[in-house]
Amino acid sequence: MARPWPFDVEETWGLKVSSAGNLLVLLLSSGSLIAVLVSLSTSRNLLVALDIASISGMDDALNPYTPGSGIAPTVLTGRERDLHAFDNLVKRVQNGLLGRPMLLVGLRGVGKTVLLNQLKRKADQADWLTIKFEASQGARGREGARRALAQGLAKASLRYRTKAKVSEGFHFIAAAVKSFSLSVGQSIIDLGVEVGDIPPATGNLELDLHDVIEAITTTLLKEDKALGIFIDEMQDLDEELLEALISAQHEAGQLGLPFYIIGAGLPSLPGILAESRSYAERMFEVHQIGRLEMYAAVAAFREPARTQNVEFDDEAVEYLANVSGQYPYFIQEFGAQMWRTARTSPMDSDAARRAARLGIEQLDRGFFQARWDRATPAERDYLTAMAKVGGEEISSKDIADILGKDTKKLGPVRAKLISKGLIYAPEHGRVSYTVPNFDDFIARQNG
Repeated sequence: MARPWPFDVEETWGLKVSSAGNLLVLLLSSGSLIAVLVSLSTSRNLLVALDIASISGMDDALNPYTPGSGIAPTVLTGRERDLHAFDNLVKRVQNGLLGRPMLLVGLRGVGKTVLLNQLKRKADQADWLTIKFEASQGARGREGARRALAQGLAKASLRYRTKAKVSEGFHFIAAAVKSFSLSVGQSIIDLGVEVGDIPPATGNLELDLHDVIEAITTTLLKEDKALGIFIDEMQDLDEELLEALISAQHEAGQLGLPFYIIGAGLPSLPGILAESRSYAERMFEVHQIGRLEMYAAVAAFREPARTQNVEFDDEAVEYLANVSGQYPYFIQEFGAQMWRTARTSPMDSDAARRAARLGIEQLDRGFFQARWDRATPAERDYLTAMAKVGGEEISSKDIADILGKDTKKLGPVRAKLISKGLIYAPEHGRVSYTVPNFDDFIARQNG
């Protein structure tokens, strides 16, 4: 029977389709009739509105899965070690002890931003002064980072004023923040500081950042509080600001002051910091954020559904945990599709297979395609050659052999891909994708 609609109803929702004159009758796989009749009228290409919600037993408005960049899942699983490490840092500050700044390092889609936001929330609950911003490349990124830092310090100062035990502490902090904002050429909200009270700035970013951080943390030290700067995409910070922040962190540690950088970035981040300051790699506690353990991946599927009193059967949840690769972003995407395709609880393996197909299609259209579209034809050839070689860490020489070109001549293409954040260099002469399963996407593109 010819099908006039642009999708396979039986394949997508597990429905049977029968014809009766110019009508189509849709039934569940069990044979139960669904009260949906689609009139073909006189045109085989007419698709009358088909209400998917009438087919699915789950209300999409109550879908507990949250695919999206940096969006927190309904239930966060598998990051207990990282959360516990930060809890320990907070406790050390409360007891007048020093701790170590932290780096959250991993591929895209593993939940670094979500975890960074969770850590900031814990710091806020402990009454730290906190600033958070996302770094980006180029002149606009350079300007934006300084603006975010200056404005963040000003807003943090105002939050401190509402909780300060003595007004002198706020005045001291506000004067230092105003001086720093003038140094980096940024206007900030009025902190009520007289011009004569503002300490002179040197115009040197590193020295002026030292001064403002020392002024703030000297005051916070008396109250067993800390200043935390939370930076997403930290590998994209410009060299001048990166060096100033690392130097300030180093200086604070030597002076026993409670200042902590909590950064999130790609696997290349620790190497970038080491190039900036040789001692940086010893300063930070590095947390590798990767795919979830199987138990945590299963929980990441089960627990959000349980908030709506819906269950998975064991086979279904294990299937989705495997096909997702236990990557948090993929789990959310497949979970959202499972919710839309399953009709009963417990959600079964037939629905899981349909959800996986739909989830992969959605990832191909969004998560993967957005990155593929940023690459030039020459860069796509390089990415494709990487997929052909295979493996997690791919030799630049093997890529050159596939392309029939000299390794040195491919250097500019490789550098551009690194600059765009599509690949990174885990070690000299080797490259890796910054997103998991990108080689599978390329194979589907070329298949």
